[in-house]
Amino acid sequence: MLSMLGAPVSRYLALRALVRLPLPSRPVPRVLGVDDFALRRRYDYATVLIDVETRERIDVLPGRESDTLEEWLRVHPGVEVVCRDGSAAYAEAIRRALPDAVLVADRWHIWHNLAEAVRKEVAAHSTCWAKSGPPPAEGKQAATTRERWQQVHALRERGVGLLACARRLNLSLNTVKRYDRQGLIKFREGRGC
Repeated sequence: MLSMLGAPVSRYLALRALVRLPLPSRPVPRVLGVDDFALRRRYDYATVLIDVETRERIDVLPGRESDTLEEWLRVHPGVEVVCRDGSAAYAEAIRRALPDAVLVADRWHIWHNLAEAVRKEVAAHSTCWAKSGPPPAEGKQAATTRERWQQVHALRERGVGLLACARRLNLSLNTVKRYDRQGLIKFREGRGC
C-alpha cells in the first residue's frame, strides 16, 4: 500500500515500525494469548501478547526468550488463563511467574499436532496397507474392463497405434492410453497385515 502512495518500504521495515508504535494502556486481560512471530525469518523474532476475549493486541515483546515474558507477567499480575503454542520456554516462564494460571494450547497448534500425529501413524502402517487391497473385482463390469484391457494389449503387441486401437475398439483415446500404461493389471487379493 505504501508503494501506491509513492513511499516504497520493505515489509520488514513496515513490521518494525508497527512494533515500535506505542500501545494504549489496557487492563491486564483475564485470558492472555502468547505467540511468537518472525520480524525477519531465522534472524529476528518477537512475542505478541493478545487479549483472547477481546482479540486485541496487548503488547509486543522483543525476542522470544522466556525471561522477557516472565518479567512482563510479573509486572502485570492478574492473568488467569494463558493460551500458548507448544514452546517449552514460554511454558516455563508462565509457570514461574503465574503458578496458579491455567495453561492451554491454542487451537491451531492442537490441529497441527493432531495432523502430524495422524500423518506419522499412517506412514508407519503404509506397508501393511500396501499388502492389502480391495477384493478381486467381480461382476460384469470387471469382466468387460479385463476383456477391453486384453484387446488393447493384443493390438498394441501387433504394432497398432493408440488412436487406431481406440477407433477399432470404439473406446476413447484416454481409456486406451490408460490401459496401455497399465502393463499388467493385477487384481489383488484382499489380505490383512
